[in-house]
Amino acid sequence: MSQPLIGISTYQEDARWGVWSLPAALVPAGYPKLVQRSGGLAALLPPDDPAAAAAAVARLDGLVIAGGADVAPARYGAEPHPRTGPPALDRDAWELALIEAALAGGVPLLGICRGLQLLNVALGGTLVQHLDGHAGAPGVFEQHTVKPVPGTLLGRTLPEPVSVPTYHHQAVDRLGGGLLVSAYAEDGTIEAVELPDGPGFALAVQWHPEAGDDTRVMDALVAAARGESSTGA
Repeated sequence: MSQPLIGISTYQEDARWGVWSLPAALVPAGYPKLVQRSGGLAALLPPDDPAAAAAAVARLDGLVIAGGADVAPARYGAEPHPRTGPPALDRDAWELALIEAALAGGVPLLGICRGLQLLNVALGGTLVQHLDGHAGAPGVFEQHTVKPVPGTLLGRTLPEPVSVPTYHHQAVDRLGGGLLVSAYAEDGTIEAVELPDGPGFALAVQWHPEAGDDTRVMDALVAAARGESSTGA
């Protein structure tokens, strides 16, 4: 397989272009560009009925769950924190269904920021609803160092501490079932998780590789989508 088809979740927002102001299915261009730089074909997945998720995922070679809005606290049995953003209920339902379909079918999965949090919630975990120090000014990525855990999939993909683009105020609290922590920030925040005993490649990172120059995390997903391993895993 020369160019695996990698689906990327999108979300509906009101948008303006030219003379138009209409609802649109959006995702930052960095996501498809990162897939393309890593040798994949990018396919954007607009929000849909969760019942369609299994059919959509079955047509893909890999799946990316993109960053974005806070996960609704009700999804993990919590009351909203004052700093938690408005829920995106339809997006939560669609992307959780995509994650469940990918895990059930062994389709390689990469979660990014919100995607990590959703993977954790999908497997029964909970979230810290607010923390400081992991975002810049509104709309500006911060940089901080993450330390991969040696011997993990992420540790083989990124064998050294790396400075990453970050923009989040929530994080993993209780770890979901079967997940393994594979990177930490210097303050102890969980920065990556993976599912070592799952049916296929399943990795999620709390930072935003699509906003930087390091393609290695996406390279690993694309390699897995080809049925290969770029990490020796």
